[in-house]
Amino acid sequence: METYLETTKDVYKSAALDPDVGLCCTTTPIWQLPGLEVPRKMLEMNYGCGSTVHPRDLVNNPSVLYVGVGGGMELLQFSYFSRKQDGVIGVDVVEEMLAASEKNIKEAEQLNPWFESNFVSLRKGDALDLPIENNSIDVAAQNCLFNIFQDRELKKALEEMYRVLKPHGRLVMSDPICETGMPENLQVDERLRALCLSGALPMADYLKMLSEVGFGTIEVRAKRPYRILGPDHYLTDRLIYLESLEVCAIKDPMPADGPCVFTGRTAIYFGNEDYFDDQKGHVLMLNQPLAVCDKTANALSSLGRNDIYISDSTYFYDGGGCC
Repeated sequence: METYLETTKDVYKSAALDPDVGLCCTTTPIWQLPGLEVPRKMLEMNYGCGSTVHPRDLVNNPSVLYVGVGGGMELLQFSYFSRKQDGVIGVDVVEEMLAASEKNIKEAEQLNPWFESNFVSLRKGDALDLPIENNSIDVAAQNCLFNIFQDRELKKALEEMYRVLKPHGRLVMSDPICETGMPENLQVDERLRALCLSGALPMADYLKMLSEVGFGTIEVRAKRPYRILGPDHYLTDRLIYLESLEVCAIKDPMPADGPCVFTGRTAIYFGNEDYFDDQKGHVLMLNQPLAVCDKTANALSSLGRNDIYISDSTYFYDGGGCC
């Protein structure tokens, strides 16, 4: 096994035995849901950089897989929407983290009358070889885990998530990204990689890896400031700016012209007719904004019309529209 993966195990073994509140810095507020009370220890062990729990993904009592269990907070949140035995499967390679999560889940059962600990099934397993059947999961998720991996292992981890998802199933992820370039000396720092910092990729590379695995639809749901790696604390002579990215990759068939990637672009028709039809499946009603994927945004822009406005990417997409 690669030595950096062993270092990662050691880091999270320590974080399980002695919770490290500052290990990660989530940029997304904790979900406040009616009747949901999160144990304090779960909050202290919230080792993520965003959120992977989105109610619109979690309809119809889905089967959920969460890789890298942390303190169990997101397992509990997912169970709020999937209240069935073994409805949420948590997989982790670190035995101490599984034990801590199990203990926290038992406490959550005492605090939440609706919650039963058998809603969650904890399994020891590796993200590179998931102990899950093919095509069996509706929603898979990971939070601030996959940036630990180098390219070869990252591809394998994504392939495993794709394998276990049902057709049209969703992979929801939150990871740091870096557009300014990560110095090689930090990339090979095993502890920084274990902390999900020095493995941060540019967003375009991150999304490309998802499409190369086969995901036909990709949604960029949020992009927020995350951290600065500066010379005072890291071996770098410049400031390195990290952002937190939340993405949903959907196991849709791959279109012939490549994936539909939504980055928060919108088209608005403001001409003299009731609507504009591009004859390719996209109908823009008069002065009604329509979310469009990047391919459609570029195609509409290339028409050279002066009555269609195409917005820049906002890197916030919350569903709807067409591609």
